[in-house]
Amino acid sequence: MPDPRLDVLCIGNAIVDVIANAGDDFLTKEGLVKGSMRLIDAEEAERLYAHMGPAHQVSGGSAGNTAAGVAALGGRAGFIGQVAPDQLGQFYRHDLTATGVEFITPATNVGEPTARSMILVTPDGHRTMNTFLGAAQHLPPAALDEAQIRDAAILYLEGYLWDPETPRSAMVRAIDVARDAGRKVAFTLSDTFCVDRHRDGFTKLIEDGQIDILFANQAEIEAMAGVAHLDSAVGAFADKVETLVVTRSEDGALATRGGERAEVPAQPIHELVDTTGAGDLFAAGFLLGTARGRSLEDCLRLGAICAAEVIQHYGARPEANLRALAGGLAA
Repeated sequence: MPDPRLDVLCIGNAIVDVIANAGDDFLTKEGLVKGSMRLIDAEEAERLYAHMGPAHQVSGGSAGNTAAGVAALGGRAGFIGQVAPDQLGQFYRHDLTATGVEFITPATNVGEPTARSMILVTPDGHRTMNTFLGAAQHLPPAALDEAQIRDAAILYLEGYLWDPETPRSAMVRAIDVARDAGRKVAFTLSDTFCVDRHRDGFTKLIEDGQIDILFANQAEIEAMAGVAHLDSAVGAFADKVETLVVTRSEDGALATRGGERAEVPAQPIHELVDTTGAGDLFAAGFLLGTARGRSLEDCLRLGAICAAEVIQHYGARPEANLRALAGGLAA
């Protein structure tokens, strides 16, 4: 097996985050529930965008955030996702590649514009998200660059993209290509609503031995196991994947691999500002540590460092020098 050209290749929803400040009165006027996330159609996306105040844009999506985190640590990261041949699609590609991420999936006219999430931030720090998934939900198997998949040490997939049949087929194909090439496959459960909708499909992936590294937060792994008890839930899956990683917010994180179990506390922070992207950046640290051959505890610690940085400011992209914060862990 040749040495990998990429450390981590991520597949997920290509979503442009459009972020603006808003008062509680604006949310009330628009009929929005503070702190919620809702899916909207193209018409509502355009209407809301027209009513929002001044905004800034950043290439987002869970897996895209993870890829950007890997690159910020000095890793070699790639991303696969579907954008349309429109202005936002051009912006997404430029913004993500500017972080050092390889993004070569061609823009395609799939009948819908590039995905975007209108994120309204109130003065108290709450983020109300209005997401139009658009072209992101139409990633076909034909869009995959299979050589790129074979060239990555770890293929990382987000559960959010499992919902529509077309990208699900693409993800299954990508898993087959990665496994045939002897690479590792990592998967994040993404959200409890993903677990509730796709528990059978996720369980089959795991039972069939298709997943090497499984990421979940405490609520997600408990939902998968059907028990409201952390150690019981961990025990239900620890023997079914090579590596199980469970994040626990301010209570730190744990991981199991074979008979080994490691735990780390959360990194100290000055101020909690915005938890968006915490899991995405944790995954970036853990995955790069894994690609670099670090110990289970060091991988957890690297993930915790990345998560702590991103929750101390708005947005899901690191602002401090992650390589410096990580010290030798990311080398």
